[in-house]
Amino acid sequence: MSYHISDTCIGCSACALNCPVFAIDGARGERFHINGKRCVSCGVCGRVCPQGAITAGDGSVPERVKKTEWPRPVIDSEACTACGLCRDICTKGALRIAAPKFRGDIHVAAELSEPAKCVGCGLCAKICPVGAVAVGDNGASVAEATVAAKKRKMAKPAGKPAGLRLPVYAHIDLSTFSVDIVEISEACFRKYIGGKTLAARLLLDYLPRGAGALDPAAVVIINTGPLNGTGAPSTSRFNMTFKHVVSGGIASSNCGGAFGMMLKRAGYDGLIITGRAEAPSRIEITDGDIRLLPADELWGLDVEETQEKLPAHHAKFVIGPAGENGVVYAGVVSGERIAGRCGGGAVLGSKNLKALTCYGTRPVFISDRENFGVFIRRWVDFVRSHPMTGEALPRYGSAGLVNKANTNFAMPTHNFKRGHDAEADAVSGETLAETKLERNGACVSCPIRCERRVKVGDREVKGPEYETLGLFGPNIENRDLDLIIELNYLCDIYGMDTISCAGSIAFAMELAERGVKDFGVKFGDGGELKDLIRRIALREGEAAEIANGSKWLAAKYGGEDYAIHSKGLELAAYEPRASVGMGLGYATSNRGGCHLNGGYTALFESVGVLSIVPQSPRSKAALTVFMQDSLEAVSAAGCCLFSAQTIVPAALYRLGPNHAVTRFIGKAAASFGPVIQLLVKAAPVLKLNSLYLMPHAEALALATGMKVTTGSFIELGERSYNVERLFSVREGQGAGADSLPRRLTDERQRAGDKHSVVPLAKMLRSYYRIRGWDESGAPKARILRRLKIET
Repeated sequence: MSYHISDTCIGCSACALNCPVFAIDGARGERFHINGKRCVSCGVCGRVCPQGAITAGDGSVPERVKKTEWPRPVIDSEACTACGLCRDICTKGALRIAAPKFRGDIHVAAELSEPAKCVGCGLCAKICPVGAVAVGDNGASVAEATVAAKKRKMAKPAGKPAGLRLPVYAHIDLSTFSVDIVEISEACFRKYIGGKTLAARLLLDYLPRGAGALDPAAVVIINTGPLNGTGAPSTSRFNMTFKHVVSGGIASSNCGGAFGMMLKRAGYDGLIITGRAEAPSRIEITDGDIRLLPADELWGLDVEETQEKLPAHHAKFVIGPAGENGVVYAGVVSGERIAGRCGGGAVLGSKNLKALTCYGTRPVFISDRENFGVFIRRWVDFVRSHPMTGEALPRYGSAGLVNKANTNFAMPTHNFKRGHDAEADAVSGETLAETKLERNGACVSCPIRCERRVKVGDREVKGPEYETLGLFGPNIENRDLDLIIELNYLCDIYGMDTISCAGSIAFAMELAERGVKDFGVKFGDGGELKDLIRRIALREGEAAEIANGSKWLAAKYGGEDYAIHSKGLELAAYEPRASVGMGLGYATSNRGGCHLNGGYTALFESVGVLSIVPQSPRSKAALTVFMQDSLEAVSAAGCCLFSAQTIVPAALYRLGPNHAVTRFIGKAAASFGPVIQLLVKAAPVLKLNSLYLMPHAEALALATGMKVTTGSFIELGERSYNVERLFSVREGQGAGADSLPRRLTDERQRAGDKHSVVPLAKMLRSYYRIRGWDESGAPKARILRRLKIET
């Protein structure tokens, strides 16, 4: 129903002040106007107008209602999945999600925490994917509204699927500020779905061959997956894809925060950004409307200061000083989440693009909404009941891996010289939880709630993840947990990836230790590190060289054998000589030394409940291919990769790593290579879907209206890996790129253990054969034909 403001309006501004979607324009004392494109017909304006100047589409005049009589949302805490969509759509700040220190058996749910701020617009009820929010008539009791919500939850789904909706992208040319709407074809959508997979295809199509990563012609794709904004568990993750600043190959970076969800609610599945703005600028998107605005007053500010100056109700995606100054590992920040890897912040900085903001109220498309809501409830219950996602991660976060990795010699120590630090417990997840943790936090739409909330001074901020603890801890011989928390915070506000920053600093420390080049920092001495972070971000003095990363430093000063990177991207915090499959993953990862893009086989070797003969190359090529493909697909859907950790049966977690059954399965799995190869090749014929294997496939099918099975889902990941590789090969990344430094392949981690090296060459041959790539790592024509990838 549309609303209209008549000429009896006295310009009191009551309607504009209370409109939850900022759809009313005008100046106090003058007649106001309703922006029909943004109005959601909630009726708040009619309820507050003292003149009766607002009429509904049917000609009626809404009755003015006292604020104390406005309808309030009632939330059924049993049905609520704590996805946070209601909280994030509410511009009045009337809702919140409970935040216990440890979730444990506490059922986390949304609640109306600020009733006085609520305007009764009902957007929270409209957006709830499981019908847990009811906004009853005036005078409806809490009990009546809760009963109504439960009836909706228990009702048998009767709706029909809505069919297929094709993704819509906005192509923004910053040089001319022209905006073109791009509708993805059905054939392209069915093959590439979304996220980094579809983004790789678009980058291949839009970026001119040979264009530099920081050239005006460079292309940036910021996009979502089909599950973003739907309320499905762990689906806040959105993607940024571009040409790698260091290697020139493909680069992608993944981020949490609310920006992806809001982008979809504003009407866009993704953005294609080209050109370069003449001066510092920002992009503002509001319910489909895209504007390019000046950002001179924001240039030079850190990411906290920048986001505070942007519209409060908008989701943000901003760069800090590191991006402005071209630090090669500068990231882009949404809230406190960062798309950190590969230098995306430097790319946006080169385009003079300081920030993107977005707000939208449009419903996210779900083809079979009612069945999807039922499935979400089952999926959330499963995630909460699994020992990894329901107990370990909420209690310790990813930081809980520190002691596990250290016990198994997989903790990088002294620039990856060793894999064990006798004092690592000082920076472990257990120590953090016992001494520093304020409470748990969570991304939008995530029941896991693994975020650590800690204090820096009197500020509560996001705490360090496992990677940061390991690389700013044992890898630089630092056991000061308070210092790591501060370094993590500084990297975040300057907009830098902690993995590459810490890895580059460790290499600089070893150069100094060897007498090659003294950057003023050394192992075990954290005194200068906080100032060093600032100087790196601002490119001051000799710190400007560390801002260029390990590969550049090694090219200038030597030390390639102990510059710990692959394809110019510093390795994550898993020592591959204790997880050789992870070593293969680092080397073959399309974006470089990434544990996630590399397949995260460390989960099955050194830091999970299973231990598949960590130093043996047997079956590791097949396992790496399978895990890379699976995680690629999860990312394309818009999901956090932690949601895939339920693939390991709960029974094994409960038995524990030292149980005879668990140890037997780990040893036996080393012989599963042929079976895994068969699974990879036969993936398209796996027609089943299972909540206990890859629930993402069933969710995609219900959300998109396409037929998606576990097999086609894994094949999606295979297609993703190949199209990314195709881009990198086109841009000149050839034979020899899939490599590791000699410290990891030739230098024994433990002198008496001949197996404590990564047998990369042996595994690489098997990997290429299983992938269907030639000896240089390029996809063969037959594999491209099978996957229907156009060149």
